Amino acid sequence: MNLNFSAQDQAFRQEVRTFIARALPADIQHKVVNGLILERDDYVRWQQALHAQGWGGSSWAREFGGTGWSAVQKYIFEEEVAAAGAPRIIPFGVKMVAPVIMAFGSPAQQQRFLPKILSAEEWWCQGYSEPGSGSDLASVQTAAQRDGDHYLVNGQKTWTTQAQYADWIFCLVRTDREAKPQRGISFLLIDMKTPGITVRPIITMDGAHEVNEVWFDNVRVPVENLVGEENAGWTYAKFLLGHERTNIAGIGIAKRELARLKRIASQETKHGKALIQDPQFALRIAQIQVDLTALEITNLRVLSAEEQRKTPGPEASILKIKGTEIQQAITELMTQAVGLYALPLRRDAMAAGYQGEHAGPAYATSLAANYLNMRKLSIYGGSNEIQKNIIAQMILGL
Repeated sequence: MNLNFSAQDQAFRQEVRTFIARALPADIQHKVVNGLILERDDYVRWQQALHAQGWGGSSWAREFGGTGWSAVQKYIFEEEVAAAGAPRIIPFGVKMVAPVIMAFGSPAQQQRFLPKILSAEEWWCQGYSEPGSGSDLASVQTAAQRDGDHYLVNGQKTWTTQAQYADWIFCLVRTDREAKPQRGISFLLIDMKTPGITVRPIITMDGAHEVNEVWFDNVRVPVENLVGEENAGWTYAKFLLGHERTNIAGIGIAKRELARLKRIASQETKHGKALIQDPQFALRIAQIQVDLTALEITNLRVLSAEEQRKTPGPEASILKIKGTEIQQAITELMTQAVGLYALPLRRDAMAAGYQGEHAGPAYATSLAANYLNMRKLSIYGGSNEIQKNIIAQMILGL
C-alpha cells in the first residue's frame, strides 16, 4: 500500500480545512476541544452544516445523496474534522442504520428514511442490547408477533444511547421462537412516538444521562417497516456491527486527544520541568503514538477493502479493540498528568459559559468525567473479550 498522499489528496485536505474554518460554529468547537458538555442541538447544527455542503453522508454512495468519496478522501475528512474540534457525527443514523437500509431496505424505505437522516430531521437510536443480551445478541428476547399488517412488539432494550432524543429506533426482535437463535431474528424500524414505548433514563457513573432503558408494551409496528426478510435480521445485524466497529476505532478523535494530552503534559511540571520531558511519562506517550500509527494503517486497509465493496470482516474487531484501548489509555494519562486536580467530578463546571471557580487548572475540569465515560468503550459495540474470540476463530482458526 502506498501511504503517501497524492497532490489531489492534499488539495482535498485543504478543501476540507477551508470548509471547517467557515462552517464549524466556534461555540461547538470550544466545547469539543475542552471536553465540555455537548447538547443535542450542537450535533444537529453540525450535521446540518455538513448536509448544506453536500457532505452529510461522507461514506454514502452518490445514488443515495452521499459524497461518493474514495476511502482515502473519507479518511482525510474524518481526520480533519476531528483535529479541528468538530463533534463526532452521531453514528446511529448516518453510519449504522443507513448502510443497512441502503444494502437491504426496499426502495420505499430508502426514499422515506435516507434523506431525513442526512438532513438531521430525524434522530435515530439503536435497539440491540437487552438485560440478558449484551455481546451475545443472538439471545435477544424482545418479541414481534405478526398481527395482520402490523407486528406487536413486546420487550425491553437497555443501554440505548440518546433514546431520549430519538425519533426512530432500529431494533433486533425475535419473530420465530422455534428457529435456532440466529435464524429467528428480524430487523424492524420503529417510530419512537408509537403508543406503548417508554424511555427511562440510566445515569452513568460520570453523572451523565446518555443511555436509557426502552420498554415496548404491545407496540404496533407496520409490516412495511421490516427491513429485508423476516427472520433474516441476524445477517443485517452483523453487517451493521462491522460498520460500527470500524467507526469505533476513532483514529481522528484519538489524534486530537493525544495532542490535548501533550498540551496538558507541557503545562504540568515534575521536579521543576515540564512533565512531557520526564522520560517515563514521555515513553508512555510514545507508546500510544506507536500504537495509534499502527492502528491508522490497519484502518486504511479496512477502508480500502470497503472501497472494493468488501464488508468489514474480523479486521473490524482489531480496530475496535485497539481503538478503544488507545482512547482509554489517553484519558488515563491525562488524569495522571494533573494528579489530584483530576479527581473532582463537576458536571456543572463542564457546561459552556460556567463562571464559577475550578478546583485546579481549567483544563482539568472535564478529566474525571471523560475518564469515567471512556470505561464503556471496551464494552459497547461487542465487548473486547468477544472481539478477541472473533479474531481467534476467524483469523487464527482456533
